[in-house]
Amino acid sequence: MGNRVAREDFEWVYTEQPHADRRKEILAKYPEIKKLMKPDYNLIWIVTLMVITQLTAFYLVKDLEWKWLMFWTYAFGSCVSHSMTLAIHEISHNSAFGNGKPMWNRCFGIFANLPIGLPYSVSFKRYHMDHHRYLGGDGIDVDIPTKLEGWFFCTRLRKLVWIILQPLFYAIRPLCINPKPISKLEIINLVVQFSFDAVIYNFLGVKSMVYMLVGSILGLGLHPISGHFIAEHYMFLKGHETYSYYGPLNYLTFNVGYHNEHHDFPSVPGKNLPQVRKIAAEYYDVMPQYTSWVRVLYDFVMDDTLSPYSRMKRTLKGEIKEE
Repeated sequence: MGNRVAREDFEWVYTEQPHADRRKEILAKYPEIKKLMKPDYNLIWIVTLMVITQLTAFYLVKDLEWKWLMFWTYAFGSCVSHSMTLAIHEISHNSAFGNGKPMWNRCFGIFANLPIGLPYSVSFKRYHMDHHRYLGGDGIDVDIPTKLEGWFFCTRLRKLVWIILQPLFYAIRPLCINPKPISKLEIINLVVQFSFDAVIYNFLGVKSMVYMLVGSILGLGLHPISGHFIAEHYMFLKGHETYSYYGPLNYLTFNVGYHNEHHDFPSVPGKNLPQVRKIAAEYYDVMPQYTSWVRVLYDFVMDDTLSPYSRMKRTLKGEIKEE
């Protein structure tokens, strides 16, 4: 399926990431954007409703035939699970309770993690902050694939397999690129999550567990929403590091598609990112952008110039700090 991708390395750059300078420039011109840097308290109720929805689904699928179980796992469960990971993304930026209550946000992230099935929230927070501060940083930003991924997944068929296995690579990559000591909160996240899983298994059975775990894996793999993984930072156009998506799936993903806006203003919750774009339209409307994540996935697989190597990478200077 296709020729081998010609790229043999990442796109190494020797400039700072563009988002910090653009943020300063936009804020100097439009200081009213600072008013959008506030908690989105609606996130609390939306996430709580999503957890309740999945708990209800766990009960409803427990006696389904296997064929219908797998249908609803992909058609519904995977969508909610992936959406919940993006709610956790919002919570990692303290969007639920504000910067003044970091522990409330961490605990709420652990709560949001429950219907996903695997402990994820606390570790994601630690690594995601590095992704924002040190975008593309060699040995720091674990959103960048490993050299093994870039070397091996270099044909159309292999790229398709790579997309399907995205959850695996996102789980393993931090251990390979930037391993960190396990924190107490991560242990709490693990204990709470596995205790919840045990309760679901004991009271609802194996089919509810399959719905939860397989739904999370499928939702993060070959799924329309998963187009955002590639759309956000893979270099479809040379010299462009971050891309926004302005399609309807933003309604299910807390506006994560507004990705240039998000990296420029990570303190602005997803709910307010369309307002950032509207205020500073002359900056964002001229940038390369997408309207279909499905098309992103198709183009990534079929375009023989694209591969996991299609990322801009930089060597970092100075002290690396963790929040």
